[in-house]
Amino acid sequence: MLKRPSDGAIPKSVVFISCVGSRDNAKGLPYCSKICCMYTAKHTMLYKHKVHDGQAHVFYMDIRAGGKGYDEFVRRAIEQDGAQYYRGRVSKITQEGGKLVVRGADTLAGMPVTIEADLVVLAAAMRPADGIEELAQKLNIGCDEFGFLLESHPKLRPVETNTAGIFIAGACHSPKDIPEAVAQASAAASKVQVMLAADELTREPEIAAINEQTCAACFTCIRTCPYHAIDRAELRTPRGAFIKKHGQGESGVVHGLRHLRFRLSVEERGPAGIHGQQVYAMVESLA
Repeated sequence: MLKRPSDGAIPKSVVFISCVGSRDNAKGLPYCSKICCMYTAKHTMLYKHKVHDGQAHVFYMDIRAGGKGYDEFVRRAIEQDGAQYYRGRVSKITQEGGKLVVRGADTLAGMPVTIEADLVVLAAAMRPADGIEELAQKLNIGCDEFGFLLESHPKLRPVETNTAGIFIAGACHSPKDIPEAVAQASAAASKVQVMLAADELTREPEIAAINEQTCAACFTCIRTCPYHAIDRAELRTPRGAFIKKHGQGESGVVHGLRHLRFRLSVEERGPAGIHGQQVYAMVESLA
């Protein structure tokens, strides 16, 4: 038997509110949590099967039942189990005389709706687990602006990441229900099996190289490289001493260019007959 958590009473009227925290740029998250419509319909059916004389009410923005048999499932909750659906938002919930008074609107009927409910159920937004961004940094994989992990390509490589050997599946990628999570997990397991079944692993031959002559020492490449394969080099004279900077700054280091390695063709004589000290003076003037 279904009981109210606060006092253990059997609720005779239950209001389900969809899209709480989802699709709301002002007070929530802008994306759709995807699973709320189907789980709300499922809960209305389960409630009716437990409390036969009870009534379920659902406030929704849109019914997004985009799967095989999903729309028929929602229709069954409405037509066979008697769930009342109202297309509109809830404006206020107040507690009056032991009841929760839910005030909203039915935009299809063009009229306000007021329901005295014994229980209100919120279909809250689905968000990534806490600590997912720290995990993504440790694994050197990307995540979107909301914290969900990013795949390498949404169509061609939907379960692979930019780091070889790491695959994603389930709600860490995006909000999804159980069938979709199982399908994605099966795809990820297949990718792992293919990788482990090979006697030899083939890596891409392309590698990145730094042109030291044109490097501006902005170090953007170090921050954006997902493999941390780029390191900083020190700017030294041919005799191995640091280039000094005049004025404020770190002692003995050229500010902004301290890790740029500059090579001369000879120790004292630069290219095209330019003296080495002249080149160093020009480098210092750019700092």
